[in-house]
Amino acid sequence: MTDELQNFYEYNRFYSNAGQFVKARSRISLNLPLATRHSSLLLIYIAAFLRSLGIGLTGVILGVYVARAGFSVTVIGVVISAGLAGAALATLLVSLRADQIGRRRTMIGLSLLSAIGGLGFAFSGSALSIVLLAFIGMLNGMGSDRGPIFSIEQAIIPQMVASERRTLSLSWYSVVLDVGHALGALAAGLPLLFQNSFHFDLLNGYRITFGLYAALNLLSVVPYWFLPADIEVAPQPLRAAPEKTRISPHAKRVIFKLAALSGIDSLGGGLLTDALIAYWFFHRFGISEQSLGLIFFTGHLLNSGSYLVAAWLAQRIGLVNTMVFTHIPSSLFLMAVPFAPSPAWAILFFFGREALVEMDVPTRQSYIVAVVEPNERTFASGASNLSRSVARSIMPSFAGVLMQHVANAAPLFLGSGLKIVYDVLLFFAFRRLKPPEERKIESSKVV
Repeated sequence: MTDELQNFYEYNRFYSNAGQFVKARSRISLNLPLATRHSSLLLIYIAAFLRSLGIGLTGVILGVYVARAGFSVTVIGVVISAGLAGAALATLLVSLRADQIGRRRTMIGLSLLSAIGGLGFAFSGSALSIVLLAFIGMLNGMGSDRGPIFSIEQAIIPQMVASERRTLSLSWYSVVLDVGHALGALAAGLPLLFQNSFHFDLLNGYRITFGLYAALNLLSVVPYWFLPADIEVAPQPLRAAPEKTRISPHAKRVIFKLAALSGIDSLGGGLLTDALIAYWFFHRFGISEQSLGLIFFTGHLLNSGSYLVAAWLAQRIGLVNTMVFTHIPSSLFLMAVPFAPSPAWAILFFFGREALVEMDVPTRQSYIVAVVEPNERTFASGASNLSRSVARSIMPSFAGVLMQHVANAAPLFLGSGLKIVYDVLLFFAFRRLKPPEERKIESSKVV
């Protein structure tokens, strides 16, 4: 994996190390008329919103639909793993080849694949076929978008804004995604609505809902189609050769330690996908799809609000402390869910978890890029993301086996336990490695 990451790093670093080439490209983006740049951002936000609606929807109904179709919980886990594995592979290919193929073309192609996979998934009858279509369509049972198109959009947005507006533009992008996830989760009641209001068979109601998921991905093609050519990375000059940027021994130690710890965190996260948690509520308390939609809608809104709280808290207690001391309580809340004496208490504990569990996301992203040099950031992000994608795609299959043969709540305990192990290891490994802004504050206190 190290060689693969190094190759990934070297390919992408050309664009940030080629000096005048990159600076010229940046000037071209920022010299575009302001209206053009704003319209480009709006098109990306619209496409991201449409895609996140579908992801929020599948995060709730995927596991319940597979169960209602007559498959075991083991198959549910395999289906979720297959979808995440497809997304992980696509993310790796995007990282290596999207700039050569073309960003707009890649995003359109991936959107079409998602539409085809989702529509085919709804009309497939065998376990093998739904697993294959989940892989091809990159069906997301996590309930949050961390897939290949997400990676491309994260690269485009900073290119279209001045540096002082980069964080604000990316923050609005995250808000758009989370609002889409929340509204998509709310739409999980559509199959029952089709059954009760239009007298469809319940499985046919699910098929129509997956058809709407496919339509959302098709609609997201339209904004991508109208993006300007300036979102692309300019072709490499024939006379230029990629420079091999050296990574310091210190940075290598930091990066691979963070990547290893990220893998542990995502092993736990792979046991705790929205689809599996929704299935747990469905199986344990008989909660309907409509009610599940409301529960996960509220959960995603709590996720959204927590980002701003995390930024405020990190300024006061530091990035590592914010990551650890919000993440551990979130895992304890989830561990309490199976002990809840009633659905109301279980939902309350779940909401406590959702209010805290995402607070480590912006702080972790900020910490990773802060503790390495600017020319090492692509490699650091790539190592962390690849580690997370691979680990996350493995565990849902294991979770399905645990739920079927051990206990329905086993993934909740094991996943939360792994996350606590990650938090403890992270704290002791990095509590003394401060980002620059925190070192300045400490120095000013000493003076």
